[in-house]
Amino acid sequence: MDLFDRQILTVLRDGKSWELRQILQEVGFSHNTLRLHLASLERQGMVVRAKTPKNGPGRPIFIYSLPSSVRQRVDQIITDPYTTIVSLTFQKLRHLCRYEKGGYCKKLRKGCASQNCPQILKNE
Repeated sequence: MDLFDRQILTVLRDGKSWELRQILQEVGFSHNTLRLHLASLERQGMVVRAKTPKNGPGRPIFIYSLPSSVRQRVDQIITDPYTTIVSLTFQKLRHLCRYEKGGYCKKLRKGCASQNCPQILKNE
């Protein structure tokens, strides 16, 4: 996550929905840079894009916001610049695990599953 992403998330963390032009005024970088980084954040699941109809003729307006599940993590990212959030499905994580061998966990000596994986930190 780079400086541009952090600036976008700082703007969006208030919980409101923002139009592209409003975000553009706040962050102060180019239109294409903003679109590129918003698309990247949307693919990562950090930003949600919704289409709203325009009053009158013309193209619809896209609004951007943070999902509620991401809002707490965004505060942590912004306050602690050394924190990086990575989103992986368990199937992708399983292939990176040094204990996994063909769907079997060598450390736990049983089937590899997200519920019992020793590599996943659990919030207690």
